[in-house]
Amino acid sequence: MTQQSLQPKAHAEEPRVPAGRPWIDRYFQISPRGSSVAREVRGGVTTFMAMAYILLLNPLILSGKDAAGNTLGQQALITATAFAAALSTLLMGFFGKVPLALAAGLSVSGVLASQVAPQMTWPQAMGMCVMYGVVIMLLVVTGLREMIMNAIPLALKHAITMGIGLFVALIGFYKAGFVHQGKATPVSLGPTGELAGWPVLLFAVTLLAIFMLQARGVPGAILLGIVGGTVLAVVLNALDVIDPRQWASGAPELHGQAVSMPDFSIFGDVEFGGWGEVGAMTVGMIVFTLVLAGFFDAMATIIGVGTEAKLADEQGRMPGLSKALFIDGAGGAIGGVAGASGQTVFVESATGVGEGARTGLSSVVTGLFFAACLFFTPLTAVVPGEVAAAALVVIGAMMMMNARHVDWADRATAIPVFLTVVIMPFTYSITAGVAAGVISYVAIKSAQGKAREIGAFMWGLTVIFLVYFALDPIESWLGVH
Repeated sequence: MTQQSLQPKAHAEEPRVPAGRPWIDRYFQISPRGSSVAREVRGGVTTFMAMAYILLLNPLILSGKDAAGNTLGQQALITATAFAAALSTLLMGFFGKVPLALAAGLSVSGVLASQVAPQMTWPQAMGMCVMYGVVIMLLVVTGLREMIMNAIPLALKHAITMGIGLFVALIGFYKAGFVHQGKATPVSLGPTGELAGWPVLLFAVTLLAIFMLQARGVPGAILLGIVGGTVLAVVLNALDVIDPRQWASGAPELHGQAVSMPDFSIFGDVEFGGWGEVGAMTVGMIVFTLVLAGFFDAMATIIGVGTEAKLADEQGRMPGLSKALFIDGAGGAIGGVAGASGQTVFVESATGVGEGARTGLSSVVTGLFFAACLFFTPLTAVVPGEVAAAALVVIGAMMMMNARHVDWADRATAIPVFLTVVIMPFTYSITAGVAAGVISYVAIKSAQGKAREIGAFMWGLTVIFLVYFALDPIESWLGVH
């Protein structure tokens, strides 16, 4: 998702619908916004096609073990992902009344899988997700969300997005078997310095196909690439070309019927206690990291898509902005309760806007399509993990495009951005990357004699992150654990 420089204002006045128009026109303000029901439906379908890949990628990211060695079932994860996306998007459509769709944020899912679950159980991790959603909603209600957004330097916002992009791409390469833990090196190409097996080759073919489709501007390139890769995998598997044991997530076969009832086994499996072993400091840092992961893109994405839909004025004001921000925050809690991780606004909503969508009716259509997917989870589970992993790398590449917004000639900007971006994947920790960026930014600005430009909020973050990095020696010094 890209960042925008527009600063949102309270709201803009909504034009009135002439008397005598159908209720759906009056409710969604279709005519005053220069749209039609047909355009809204077409836009909603297009948005769904552009972001349907999340039904495959989110379960892939959340497929790991927690601290107790337990995993979340694939069918249950697909159901949770579809349900949370459907509910959040429908809320945005009916109450926000803007053409914005929500689904599981890959950055939030990455934090849950790599940093939270290894320290606690999945129910406790989802409890943290609910907490971060509540924090976001409180920030919106109190007006602090905009204040915090303004306090973080724009370059660091771009750096966080880029770093998460590299982080997500690394996960994709690793899950596809393209990157392995090396024997004589930290990482290697394949298990022995070379690619091994047909599935990883299929990953590479799918990855290249998606990039080629994107280069030609084909709508829904990610979804088309995944479908094409899956069809090829099914054919190769049916011809016994590939040993079934080579597939990381099982052979691409349909087990049972294509249509089944949703698996809500992890719905509501949320815990808010039992964090004594990790400590209050760790809990606070995890919640803070989740807020960071789901915070920075949403406001700019909402304003950016709203501007493209010609809903925002020259001051960045748009109808339903406060409602949209609140629903985006509520998506964190909804995703936690559903077991799908936090939901956030997707920049792919712009594809629907490009097809003419201007109102919440488009989001309602998108949400209904996600709801329909609840009954096709067995069909979705046919997609091999190696094929889905290709889309993760593509998403990472898209997030890295924020590099064009960074002034690389300014060392006070370039160095904190560099540290943020590389430390995230190198340490497998989003928090560590953000911490390094904040600390280095404050240090360099201070060295330049520009301490007054930093701001109180950034100084406070620096203190917190210094404690975060020095936690072990501090505990040893105090004699505590």
